[in-house]
Amino acid sequence: MDGLQPARHRLIPAFLDPGGNPSRRSQILLALIACLVAASPAFIIPHPAVIAAIGIVPLVIVFAFYNPFVLCLAFICFSFFRIHEAFMVLNPLHIPQMLAIGTLTVLGLQVLFHRIKVAWTSELKLFAIFFGMVTFGVMVASGRDIALAYWTDTFSKIALMVFAIASLAKRPQDFALASRAFVLSGMLIATVAIYNHANNLEQVEGTRVTIGRSTGSVLGDPNDLSLVLLFPLSFAVSLLLTARTPFFGRVLGLIGASTIAVAILDTQSRGGLLGMVAVCAVFAAQRIKNKALLIGIGVVGVMGLFAVAGISGRQSGGAAESGMVDESSEGRLRAWGAAWRMALARPLTGVGLNCYVANYYAYQDWWEGFAKAVHSTWFAALAETGFLGFGVFITMVFRTVRSAFRSGKALSRQAKGDRYDPAVFGMAQSVMAGMAGFVVCGSFLTQAFTWPLYILLSFSVAVGRYVEANAEPPAGNA
Repeated sequence: MDGLQPARHRLIPAFLDPGGNPSRRSQILLALIACLVAASPAFIIPHPAVIAAIGIVPLVIVFAFYNPFVLCLAFICFSFFRIHEAFMVLNPLHIPQMLAIGTLTVLGLQVLFHRIKVAWTSELKLFAIFFGMVTFGVMVASGRDIALAYWTDTFSKIALMVFAIASLAKRPQDFALASRAFVLSGMLIATVAIYNHANNLEQVEGTRVTIGRSTGSVLGDPNDLSLVLLFPLSFAVSLLLTARTPFFGRVLGLIGASTIAVAILDTQSRGGLLGMVAVCAVFAAQRIKNKALLIGIGVVGVMGLFAVAGISGRQSGGAAESGMVDESSEGRLRAWGAAWRMALARPLTGVGLNCYVANYYAYQDWWEGFAKAVHSTWFAALAETGFLGFGVFITMVFRTVRSAFRSGKALSRQAKGDRYDPAVFGMAQSVMAGMAGFVVCGSFLTQAFTWPLYILLSFSVAVGRYVEANAEPPAGNA
């Protein structure tokens, strides 16, 4: 009996060889699971293109098992950038749903075979606490069906990707791939936006460009579109300016930054323009030591961007609206007031995830005949999670910024050494600039529970773990 072990202790080792890698038995099991997963879409989505793709899906799943980061990255790009909504020919393929099935399957197998170790840092602990508070708020939300739908469709997937990316992104190649994938995705969306603007398609207020507004796309609001475009801008500028970046990366950064900037200008979003300035300010501050000159350039840049974007010609918030506070700004102040009253009425849990709009009528002080978005990340977190959730949210943002700053500072000290890698340093720079854009842009756009912050958080953790794992040993301990 001494040589026997309980079955629960033999289950996992049975699928591993002495080196800790999947054994032949596990590979056969993986192949069977791949075939089952590959065949399932044919029953769920009986589309000819889906059925035709089944033949290569098993190979893709096996590849993804050994390269899970690539699959997670593809899932983020389609879920956040909504590429399938910008290019409607892809919409019938239900790519995000298929990627979701594949991602869950691969991550589950990775955990089963002990191939990944879940990261657990102070930033992730704060996120886990915030996620738990939001989840509890869903159960007691004023609009439980609304909150549950958004939690299931978006926020739960965000939570999964935060831990997946923070745990899987370990090598410089991972950071380089992510930067280029985000820039290429941003260029695709920016190209469609520029095309729509040039051909007067999908516009609101006569001049502000959108994508897929007629089909109900998430990109159908110019402010939301500018938010999506702002995220890859920091990665494009980082590729362009980071020393020792390969030639292809610099070219991609130049084209990406130019294309994305033009598309943001076409949205005429004031929050998006201020976010652009914040992103560029981070890179400029590291290269211009004269603070007076830096501030002067920033002021001129803001005025130039607003002039080029034609903000004064907007129907809302343009020069046609007179007075100290234009109608658009007054509407924001009213929306923020409603958010404050929601938090006062439900200080512990807020009104619930994504329930601000549904509660606007009950908490507004001036009914305009329609409900409006809160147009502020901070007030959205306050209204929908209460004062406790808001405190955790602010702390989480602060810790993410601090982590990114520390990683960037540590990597800067290695810039002249052999240990310096432009992909890792570029990712640290992108996260810092992205967080600056988020903080500024987030004051005018609603992004408390959308992808950008949480992607930046996960990569901030990943870069921090890389820096810690590759830190130079203290003097005397060599």
